[in-house]
Amino acid sequence: MQILQNLDYIPNLTLALGFFDGVHIAHQKLIKKSVNFAHENKSKSAVITLKQQPYCYLNNIEPKFISQRTESYQTIENLGVDYLIELNFDDVMQLTALEYLQNILIKNFEPIGIFTGFNHHFGHNRKGNCVFLEKYQSEFNYHFEALPSQTLNGNLISSSAIRKFLEQGQIKDANSMLGREFCVNGTVVEGNKIGRTMNFPTANIIYPKDIIEIPNGVYEAEVELADGRKIKSIANFGKKPTVNNTNKKTLETHILNNFNENIYGQNIKIYFSKFIRAERKFGNIEELKEQIKNDISDIKCQ
Repeated sequence: MQILQNLDYIPNLTLALGFFDGVHIAHQKLIKKSVNFAHENKSKSAVITLKQQPYCYLNNIEPKFISQRTESYQTIENLGVDYLIELNFDDVMQLTALEYLQNILIKNFEPIGIFTGFNHHFGHNRKGNCVFLEKYQSEFNYHFEALPSQTLNGNLISSSAIRKFLEQGQIKDANSMLGREFCVNGTVVEGNKIGRTMNFPTANIIYPKDIIEIPNGVYEAEVELADGRKIKSIANFGKKPTVNNTNKKTLETHILNNFNENIYGQNIKIYFSKFIRAERKFGNIEELKEQIKNDISDIKCQ
């Protein structure tokens, strides 16, 4: 998949439009439909997205995403997309819906197909929508298709629902909608090494500031090392009140299976599968060690 950050003339494309935060299972279904249409009509497929989240940009809010861009883009690539085109919201925010359609989509890509979700909006004051795109398909000679709303266990599948699940520690529900496990990645940094003194050494990474923050607590997880190996682990996110006197939050994971390699400076991914318990302060280190043993035992028994 080729990632483009400038508009180029690439005609005869099939387009999937959206921000696609998290690339959840409804996003995947939409993108796959566009890819299949492209193949059936001897076209190339492209995802058109924005570098900035419009609501956060307009309201000067620090964005909190479900997935880091590299992970989202990898998921999109795995769906068979040929091009991913990132537009600057600055460059298109003042365009009317018709100007956006004519001057951006039609002029640059001459699309034979346009695919969106049922609630997709674009153009100044969000005047562009599915009705608009359907109205102009004959004039501009493209096929338009909107994916209807998708539900899972009675809940609308959406990025908003996934964010709420994550914020509430409902990891399994979030993962069901994502179609994969919620993940964060980062470089392993040195911590205070208290875990090592308790025979529970941990790999510490800085929790990404632009990712939805999960509740403080202990999680069943899996670590993917830089060499691609995946090993079960137990992760803790929070302030570590038993051993820490600061309010600084850290994400640390104890890699199971007697893992004892030096991975400082390596980039790892932590996949979260289940919330185990909330963070709490123990009376002493021995109580904390006993609880960690119980947490690990619970994971291994599953």
